[in-house]
Amino acid sequence: MIIALTPIAVVGQGRQTPEDDNWGEEEAVIVLDPERFSPESLQGIEDFSHIEVVSWMHQVEQEKIEYKSRHPRGNSDWPKVGIFAQRGRERPNQIGTSICQILGTKDLMIHVKGLDLIHGTPILDIKPVISGFLPQGKVKEPTWAKEIMKRYWSNA
Repeated sequence: MIIALTPIAVVGQGRQTPEDDNWGEEEAVIVLDPERFSPESLQGIEDFSHIEVVSWMHQVEQEKIEYKSRHPRGNSDWPKVGIFAQRGRERPNQIGTSICQILGTKDLMIHVKGLDLIHGTPILDIKPVISGFLPQGKVKEPTWAKEIMKRYWSNA
């Protein structure tokens, strides 16, 4: 089965190159496709603090896509785990998700903070973060995943 998707927006004014850490203070603008959308498409979005952004990681080289297992970030101190047990960008379908803070909107633009996507990234969908859809109960994760996140949002 082949699924064809058309981007609804693109990331503008964000970080120019993909990096692993320090995304928390990054500001960017998500610009909706003016051929398909109007400012009405964003009506009510500012009533939410955050959005979840679904993207196409367009700069991933095909030969780097992982289908099996690897050490997260190539760090052999961490266990080798399957591609579906990590959130690396070299994924089979190159789909990414990111939750970021809404700073404001203007016309066809959403100004955001903490979006871990680079300038030019095609956006496939945008959804408001609704607390009822967040995980219910305690979230379980391995130690290596917590170690990765120590510097992901800040340089602490």
